[in-house]
Amino acid sequence: MSVDLAKMPKLGFGLMRLPEKNGSIDYDTVCRMVDKYMAAGLNYFDTAYVYHGGKSEVAARECVVKRYPRDSFYLATKLPAWNMKVPEDRDRIFDEQRERAGVEYFDFYLLHSIEEGSNYETYERLDCFEWGLQKKREGKIKHFGFSFHGTPALLEKVLDDHPEVEFVQIQLNYADWENPVIASGKLYEILRDRGIPMVIMEPVKGGSLADPSPEILDLFRAERPGASAASWALRFVGSLPGVMTILSGMSNESQISDNVGTFTNFTPLSDREQGIIKEAGQIMLGTPTIGCTACRYCCDGCPQGIKIPDIFGAVNTSRRYNDDWRAKNFYNSSIAPFARASDCIACGQCEGVCPQHLPIIELLREASEHFDK
Repeated sequence: MSVDLAKMPKLGFGLMRLPEKNGSIDYDTVCRMVDKYMAAGLNYFDTAYVYHGGKSEVAARECVVKRYPRDSFYLATKLPAWNMKVPEDRDRIFDEQRERAGVEYFDFYLLHSIEEGSNYETYERLDCFEWGLQKKREGKIKHFGFSFHGTPALLEKVLDDHPEVEFVQIQLNYADWENPVIASGKLYEILRDRGIPMVIMEPVKGGSLADPSPEILDLFRAERPGASAASWALRFVGSLPGVMTILSGMSNESQISDNVGTFTNFTPLSDREQGIIKEAGQIMLGTPTIGCTACRYCCDGCPQGIKIPDIFGAVNTSRRYNDDWRAKNFYNSSIAPFARASDCIACGQCEGVCPQHLPIIELLREASEHFDK
C-alpha cells in the first residue's frame, strides 16, 4: 500500500529534542505540546530506539498513545544498525520498541541512518529489508522505509537494490541544498525523479536556521516583519513537491505555536521569497561554522563524557557573532565543569556515528586551543 501524500500532515513532531526537567523528559510540558499539535489537526510523531537514551519511545507512550485513540495518529520509529550483531537482535529490539511505545504496530518503520560503511552493511548482512517486509505482512508495520545520511550514489544503489521501500527520510534545508557533504538538493532530485515520498529531517538544521546571523534576520524581517526565521526555513521545504512530512524536533511550547502557525493555511514561498532564501544561503555559506545539528549521537558513546554539540555551539556563536565573551562564558560555566574539549582521547567513536560526517577530533582540538587557554 503506497503512502498517500494528500492524507499526511505536513508538519511532523520529532521526539528527539524534548524538554527536560531535572535530567528527565518533562512529560507535563510534552503533553501540552502534543495537545496543541493535535488540536491543529496534525498527527505524525517520529521517534527512535536511541533518542533520549531510549526514553523517547516511552514519552510517545505516555504523552500520545495513552491519551489519544490509536487510529488518530501516526507513529514512526527506527531500527538501529549499531545495536545489532545477530539476526535475533531485530526482533529483540522491535519487541522492546512496541513495549516501550505501548503499541501493537508502527505506522511508519525505518532502518535508521543508512550511509556508507557499517550501517548499510549491517542491514544487508542481517537481511533487514526482507525482515521489514515480513513485519509488514504480519501487520506490525504499516509502511516501511529508511532514513538516509549518505551520498547520492549510495541512495541510488539502495533504491535499485530495494524497490520495495515506500518512503525515505532525508536531511533537507536551504543551507544544505548545495552542501557537497549533505547534498540535500541531489538527494531530493533522486527521490523526486523516482516518485518516492519523502520525510524531511533537519529542516531548520538543528535549530541553527531559527537563529541565523543578524544580516539574514534583517533580510527576512524586511520582507515579512512578523515571521520567524524558522518559518522561512519550514516554508522552503514545504514548498517542494513530493514532500510527505516535515519533521521538527520541537523543544518547547513556543516552537509548537510558531510551527503550527506556519502550517495553518500554509503559504508556499513566492518567487521573490525564493530569491531571498537563496541570498540567505549565500550569506550563510560565507560564514564558516561547524555543521553540527546537535543530534547528540556522538555523546552516548563518548568515554570522556564530552558535550560535543554544546562545544561546537559555543564555537559557532563565537564565529557568527564575533562574541568571544559570551561563548567563553557559556563554555566555562556549562561545559567545562563536566568535560573540556581537551579531554578528547581521539578514540573516533564520535566520528563513526556522526550523520554530518564531521572531523570531530580535529574540531575538538581547535575548540580546545580557543577555549582552554
